[in-house]
Amino acid sequence: QVRLVESGGGSVQAGGTLTLSCAASEYNSEITAMAWFRQVSGKEREGVAMLYTGGGLTYYDDSVQGRFTMSRDSANNTVYLQMNSLKPEDTAVYYCAASRRLTSGPGLFPVYYDHWGQGTQVTVSS
Repeated sequence: QVRLVESGGGSVQAGGTLTLSCAASEYNSEITAMAWFRQVSGKEREGVAMLYTGGGLTYYDDSVQGRFTMSRDSANNTVYLQMNSLKPEDTAVYYCAASRRLTSGPGLFPVYYDHWGQGTQVTVSS
């Protein structure tokens, strides 16, 4: 069972930058994609960015396109989410997720993911 641990959340002013990290407990060849989701209390979890582990292809939600960048360090089983030009509406708990099933396309829906981290809070003040 892959365990995912997020870190890097915190508080920042609008326009600032944060970088989130997600470390997997082990390498697992069955993992085909990794993603970042976020959730505000009382609202559904929404996909922010995803990356295919096979070729590194990434997809982003329109709300973060051009501001957020997802990357990976395969040697250390870690993915990152660099968040630039942060806005108050980016405030949420951010979750890392891993899929064993996705093979193509912008899979930014929670139903496609099999493993989840515990989440890390990001707060952006105006």
